[in-house]
Amino acid sequence: MTRRTTALRLADDRLGAEARAAHDDHVALRLWLRLLACSNDIEREIRRRLRARFGITLARFDYLAQLYRHPQGLRMNALSKYLMVTGGNVTGLTDELEKDGWVRRESDPDDRRSWRVALTPEGARSFEAMAREHEGWVVELLAPLDDRAQHQLLDLLGRLRLGLHREEPTHD
Repeated sequence: MTRRTTALRLADDRLGAEARAAHDDHVALRLWLRLLACSNDIEREIRRRLRARFGITLARFDYLAQLYRHPQGLRMNALSKYLMVTGGNVTGLTDELEKDGWVRRESDPDDRRSWRVALTPEGARSFEAMAREHEGWVVELLAPLDDRAQHQLLDLLGRLRLGLHREEPTHD
């Protein structure tokens, strides 16, 4: 499907980042804007569904997902790095989720100056229910691409990421 076809099928207010590209712009620029638009559309819909179905934000869901992947818990600074947010954001989320009974905060036995956060059994059960639905939503949202196309796109985007993270020469 060409950009012109996409533009004809999407209302102007739905083009998002793609509206920044002109037909004669370099294909790399148009591709980047399409990737950005797709990512934004998917994220917006996931946020909407999480809020409507579970009354939870994407930030809380991501926080719970990180703790679920680390059943032994994580230090607050490690959680901050995984989530790519400030320590203050993690502290605020931890306070809220601890009050809800979904996480527990304990002093780290290896470093008494640090806190370790872990899911409570209730938090783990709640997250598992959300994660099942979340996975179904992602499958549904990517359904316009058949299985072969999804694998192909996954491979292509993997190659792109590897290229983006190649060693860059330093310019002094």
